[in-house]
Amino acid sequence: MPALPDAITQAMNQARTAENGRHAEIVVSDGPLRQTIIALSRGVRLPEHNSPPAASIQVVRGSLRVTGQEVAELRAGDLEALTHFRHAVEALEDCAFVLTTVTSQPSGGSHATRTGEMPIMEDEDRA
Repeated sequence: MPALPDAITQAMNQARTAENGRHAEIVVSDGPLRQTIIALSRGVRLPEHNSPPAASIQVVRGSLRVTGQEVAELRAGDLEALTHFRHAVEALEDCAFVLTTVTSQPSGGSHATRTGEMPIMEDEDRA
């Protein structure tokens, strides 16, 4: 995989020449974790769709609007957790973003907590 800036540039170039004005490419796939580079030409809208159990969007170039239960306008550098409600995305200008999703939730293990707090590590775990 090329460096992230190069992958973003390639995705934006492909979106600009695509008939539908968009391009998406999964760059990380690890169990339930997915990171996808998505590039949209100005005015292109991803229709309303469901969210996975957990997701965030980090705008790398340009700006976009996320609509759903709440409306958010995001610009390059913005990082936002996505709503758990149906939402749509519209490019306010040519844009590219990294969509991070978790497609399922683990049933336990060292990363799971019930309260959302970091697990307390025992002394032997810290070595």
